[in-house]
Amino acid sequence: MADFDYDLFVIGAGSGGVRAARVSAAFGAKVAIAEEHKVGGTCVIRGCVPKKLLVYGSHFAEDIHDARRFGWKVSGDPEFDWPTLRDNVLSEVERLNGIYINTLESHDVEIVHERATVTGPNEVTLASGKTVTAGKILIATGAWPFKPDFPGVEHTISSNEVFHLETLPKRVLIAGAGYIANEFAGIFNEFSCEVTLINRSDAILRQYDQSIRDRLLEISMRKGIDFRFNAEFESIEKNEDGSLHVEMSNHSPLDVDMVLIATGRVPNTNGLGLENAGVEMDEKGAIKVDEYSKTNVDSIYAVGDVTNRVQLTPVAIREGQAFAETVFNDNPKTVDYRYIPSAVFSHPPMAAIGMTESEARTTLGNVKVYSSDFRAMKNVLADRDERALYKMVCDGDTGKVVGLHMIGPESAEILQAAAVAVKAGLTKDDFDDVVALHPTMAEELVLLN
Repeated sequence: MADFDYDLFVIGAGSGGVRAARVSAAFGAKVAIAEEHKVGGTCVIRGCVPKKLLVYGSHFAEDIHDARRFGWKVSGDPEFDWPTLRDNVLSEVERLNGIYINTLESHDVEIVHERATVTGPNEVTLASGKTVTAGKILIATGAWPFKPDFPGVEHTISSNEVFHLETLPKRVLIAGAGYIANEFAGIFNEFSCEVTLINRSDAILRQYDQSIRDRLLEISMRKGIDFRFNAEFESIEKNEDGSLHVEMSNHSPLDVDMVLIATGRVPNTNGLGLENAGVEMDEKGAIKVDEYSKTNVDSIYAVGDVTNRVQLTPVAIREGQAFAETVFNDNPKTVDYRYIPSAVFSHPPMAAIGMTESEARTTLGNVKVYSSDFRAMKNVLADRDERALYKMVCDGDTGKVVGLHMIGPESAEILQAAAVAVKAGLTKDDFDDVVALHPTMAEELVLLN
C-alpha cells in the first residue's frame, strides 16, 4: 500500500470508527480518521452516555421521595436545577471527547478535524479542498435523527438538541414509540414536566416482548405520562407567547412548550460522495456490506449504524474490531448478531435478549414460558406500587433458554450477566440448578415457574 498516503482512511470518529482506526494502527497500518464534529460519535457526544446521565439525574426525584420511608429526613420540597445537571453532563462529554482523542493520538492515528467525502475508490477529499489517497476507506458516519415532513416541523427539535436546552419546558410533546422516545418521556416526567407521547401506531417498543412493553405502558401512564396512539402530525404553529400549537390526526389539538421528534434514525450517508466510487446503498440510504463489512467496492468498507444492521454502539465496536482483524491482521473475523442484549433506560428500565414469546412460538412452535411478577423489596418499603416482571422463553423440546425479558429496577445490569448464559445455550434446568442469591431481584431468574 506504499502508493497511497494512508493504508486506511476512516470517515467518522464514533465508536466503530475509533475502534477500527486504533486497532488497525496497532497492527502497523498508517491510519487517519476524519471527524467534522467531536470525537466520540453519537453514543458519547449526543446519545447513550449523556442520556444515561440524565436518566441517573431524573431518578433522584423518586429516590429522594422514597428516602423518607427509609428514615431520611428530607425537609421541604427538593428543588431541581436543570442548568447544573446540563452543564455537568456537557463537561463529562468534553472529558470523554478528550480521552478519545488521546487514545487515537497515542496509537499514532492522525485526526483530521474536518468533513471528508469519497471522491473515488481510493480517494478522499477534505472540506479544505485537500485530496488524500488510501488503500482502504472505512465509512463509519453512523446515523442521524429522522424527522417526518409536515408544516411546522422547523419548530421541533431532535434528541441531538435536548442536551443543550436553556431551560426545561413545562409541557413536552414527544413523537415516537421507540427507546429514545420512551427514555426521554421518563426523564422529562421525573423532572416534573407535563409529558405527552404520540405515536402513529397503537403500540410502543414493538421489538420487545408484549408483556414487558405492556407493563411499561401501564407504569408510565400511572406516573402521569399521556399517550396518544394512532396520531400523526398535521401542523405545528408558534403562538404569540412562544408556545407551540400542535394539530394531529385522531386527537384534539395540543399546546406545548417543546416538541421532540424521536421517530427513529437513518444512515448518515447524504453528501458523502459514495456514488463517486460506485458504492451500493439500499432504499433507506444504508451502505450494503458483506459479512466482513466490505461494500461492493473492494477498497471501501463500512461499520456501525451507517450499515443499518444493528444500531447499537457495542455492535459497532465489534464490527470495527472485526474489520481491523480481517484487513490488517490477516485474521478474518465476523460478528455474530444472534443473542444481542439490549435495554431501554425508561422508568423503570427494560432489558431483553433473544426471542420474544411471539417470535418463539412462530419459529419453534413448542414453547414453554416462565415468569415472575413481583414487587422489588425497595419498592415495598417505599410504599411504591410498581411491579417488576421477569420472563423466560424456552424451547419446549430441549428446555434451551431462547429469550429473557425483564422490566424493573436495575434490569439492564442484571440481564448482562444472564445474557452470557443465554448466549452459551444453557437450559431452564441449568438456571434452576443455581442457588439463589438472596435477597436480590436477580434471584428471581433462578426461581421462575
